[in-house]
Amino acid sequence: MHEKAERIKRMKLPGEVSKPGFEHRLPPGQVWTDRFPILHEGAVPAYDLATWSLRMFGELKEEKTLTHRDLMALPQTRITCDIHCVTRWSKADTVWEGVLVRDVLGLLDVNPEAGYVMVYADHDYETNVPLKDLLGDQAMLAHSYDGKPLTPKHGWPFRLLVPHLYFWKSAKWVRGFEFMKEDRTGFWENNGFHNEADPFKEERFSGEPLPLPEDEWVHKDFD
Repeated sequence: MHEKAERIKRMKLPGEVSKPGFEHRLPPGQVWTDRFPILHEGAVPAYDLATWSLRMFGELKEEKTLTHRDLMALPQTRITCDIHCVTRWSKADTVWEGVLVRDVLGLLDVNPEAGYVMVYADHDYETNVPLKDLLGDQAMLAHSYDGKPLTPKHGWPFRLLVPHLYFWKSAKWVRGFEFMKEDRTGFWENNGFHNEADPFKEERFSGEPLPLPEDEWVHKDFD
């Protein structure tokens, strides 16, 4: 999978969507798009909500398995945010609805030593996120986008949303959180991508700073 990081490094930027007044919100090396590109590895999973579950384990006093009904019974929050993909596109003022991660944590007894979370998703995907990055006003388990339920290609029934990090950290098809004392790298982090993933610091790849890449996302499916 290292070849994906290498391919992104070689890409060129597409023409920018003009958004006067939004310049301060665009991270370096990014361009605005009105599309919502669909990028993922593997097939789109299918679910039965009656059997879907989210496992919470690791540095907890007690492991819990949450159902779709459990999450929908929690306070529902709507947020507007910009999102930024490592493949160089950014989308402004996206609207999401779901459950803030901090509200989910209210159902758990997390050990004080837990500082990191490994997020597991179908199919066999994982990405690591510091626990502090999941406690803010915009980190959520999202079930709706732009006033409608997420489509399966965008992560239905729940995807993680961590909009202040590059979008590979916002895993689709979330199925588990492992609370950890020590950090551990996930799928893309083990395959050439940066561990922290701050768009405004251009933390795209591990290693030295890289030249602006050529775009690949304009040729992908999109909404």
